[in-house]
Amino acid sequence: MNSHYVIDPPIIPSLPVTGESRRFAVNRIFCVGRNYAEHAREMGHDPDREPPFFFMKPSNSIVSDGKNMTYPKLSNDVHYEIEMVVAIGKSGADIPADSALDHVYGYGVGLDMTRRDLQGEAKKMGRPWDTGKAFDQSAPCGTITPVTQCGHPSQGSIKLLVNGAVRQEGNLNQLIWNIPDTIAYLSTLFTLEPGDLIFSGTPAGVGPVKKGDLLEGSVDGLVTLHTTIV
Repeated sequence: MNSHYVIDPPIIPSLPVTGESRRFAVNRIFCVGRNYAEHAREMGHDPDREPPFFFMKPSNSIVSDGKNMTYPKLSNDVHYEIEMVVAIGKSGADIPADSALDHVYGYGVGLDMTRRDLQGEAKKMGRPWDTGKAFDQSAPCGTITPVTQCGHPSQGSIKLLVNGAVRQEGNLNQLIWNIPDTIAYLSTLFTLEPGDLIFSGTPAGVGPVKKGDLLEGSVDGLVTLHTTIV
């Protein structure tokens, strides 16, 4: 038992880092909703450039690269959403867009897994999306590559394969709100802190998974993410 706490503090979720034995400690997970036009349309929304909106996942929803994701309870319609992940390395509030990238430590590939049926019920009742988005193991995420190795990706393929078949495919240059603008806007709502992750949005083609499916997510220049639904 730790002498400073009445219970042992929780383990800090973390991700591997390319070229490092040390890991990236995860603080908070922010997700950008409907940030690709075609995905906005497939979800029944107008993709015109309105202010971005965000939802959150707990840091312990991370599933590190190569580990299995357990199909969640109370859902029969769990969907994949492939995203580029932005790893924040420097704190800041009200960050100007032209200096926003100075706050980025690196980039990775993630999956915003969604209990679509529970999300749909919440939308109909005007309730928060937490049960549909923030469940256990809802954020598989791959290795973080530092900007010193990958730069700041602003174009290039983003793709998801399920059992070897392409299910989602887009280009980072199709983001409605690019990464600097996203960071700048988010930092007016929250003081960003080292360890925060931003899931930057998903292209069109979201769909359901079943037990046994192998998901492979990729973004040009970053480490491919692998996870199996069990």
